[in-house]
Amino acid sequence: MEHDEPLMTGHIPREDREVRLLLDSGRVPEANMLFDEVVARVPSGGGERWRRATVLVHRAVVAWRLGRIPLALELAAEGWTEFDTARPEGTAAAQTIGMLGYLLESIGHRRAAQDMMRLSVRVARDAGHPHTLAHCLQRLGGTLNFRALDAAPTAARRLFADARSLLEEGLGLVDEGYVHRALLGAYGRSLAGVGELDHAERVAREAMALARRAEDRWGLAVGNWVLATVRRAQGALPEARTLGSRAVAEAERINDAALLRRFSQDLADICDELGDHVGEATALRRTVSAGRKAVETLQEGLAQALEQRRVAVQAQRLAVAAQEAAARDPLTGLANRLGLERAAPHLLERTAARGRLPWLVLVDVDWFKGVNDDAGHAAGDAALREIAQLLRRECRSDDLVARWAGDEFVVLLVDASEDRQDAGPVVAERIRAAVDDHDWTMMLGNTRRPTVSIGVAAGPAKLDQLFAAADIALYRAKRHGRNRVEVHPPLGDSPDTTADASPATEHAGLG
Repeated sequence: MEHDEPLMTGHIPREDREVRLLLDSGRVPEANMLFDEVVARVPSGGGERWRRATVLVHRAVVAWRLGRIPLALELAAEGWTEFDTARPEGTAAAQTIGMLGYLLESIGHRRAAQDMMRLSVRVARDAGHPHTLAHCLQRLGGTLNFRALDAAPTAARRLFADARSLLEEGLGLVDEGYVHRALLGAYGRSLAGVGELDHAERVAREAMALARRAEDRWGLAVGNWVLATVRRAQGALPEARTLGSRAVAEAERINDAALLRRFSQDLADICDELGDHVGEATALRRTVSAGRKAVETLQEGLAQALEQRRVAVQAQRLAVAAQEAAARDPLTGLANRLGLERAAPHLLERTAARGRLPWLVLVDVDWFKGVNDDAGHAAGDAALREIAQLLRRECRSDDLVARWAGDEFVVLLVDASEDRQDAGPVVAERIRAAVDDHDWTMMLGNTRRPTVSIGVAAGPAKLDQLFAAADIALYRAKRHGRNRVEVHPPLGDSPDTTADASPATEHAGLG
């Protein structure tokens, strides 16, 4: 069995590709077992949205082939939503759009399917990757062949001609592997569709020879179908019936419902032309006709369910994004007051449960009104963003950094090491020094550079209690000259702080 198609390597994990190869080889039970293991793993996009979408849609196609319809719809909806607003570019995007188009065609969402396949070809052309473009051309050409079979004679010939042109282009791009075989099979059918029967037969036999060597049951199914079509057109109906039966058997082995429906219908027509006296042709035609009607009804329902699921997933993500945006300060990107108030209770509870001391560091920018007055509000905003960056740099990733209001920031230090009982004052001094030592010339010119006054408090307390204690310490830092750190005694101690006590907002006018 053939492994690691070049166009899939780098986009889809090896075991995902292995499932597809097992399926195309007719080893359905093995494919099902491996797929159970594969689908349990959350796909990683390696930081690229399109790569994650590619894996999800590939898994959706496999799930559909395996008859696992709800899972296929779930994966398809998630993959579709993943790139719904992204600009399509690159090989991963082209592959994903093409695979989704193929799946939508199988489900019966035909209008969207063809639009997606044509888009995948355009994206692949822009990406300049021959294998990817060849695969996208194969999907679109194969789909046009199927559309031609359901069209009026004049329209059918035009569709077959369009498919032939696309597939010829694809064959000029790849000369081996799965995509080459798939292109050959589809190309043979388009040749038969435009009446080039001898050429179609040569191409079909070449495709089947390659498919046998690769244990590719999909290729064998399509090759037998093309030969059956050729023999039927030549009037050799008994041979056409034998070849058509082989095509149906191979399609059943690989669980490809789309191929099975098409091949069964064609076999029914051949049997009917033969006048099968046992009544097989009539029974097959009735079975296929009834089956197609049921399938069309199911397909329509599935297409609607997929759309609804996609919209629901998108709405859920938008709601989460809106929630996150509401808790974030748009100027600095830090958590805002709401974000701090939402997150603090859990962080404080977790810290207390581990027997560690939480610290609250309250930072106020000195002389900030003067910065706004002298350098302008745009420069003031830039200075606040810069201070936010300095705060992030001096804190750990687990600490919560927030913009409380105006020029006031809060840092909640959690899970400080048990042997560092001075974590709050140490971090506060680092923040003060970082702002004091920062070169503000490029941003503020000759305007008085900002410094920060900081109040620090600790204790097994709630957020409002820690904030009130840190606020008292901050007021003391302002009174004692600014650009300094003051520490409130740990909550629970009872020193005399009457002389320095102030309302929580009294320091706001000190700058």
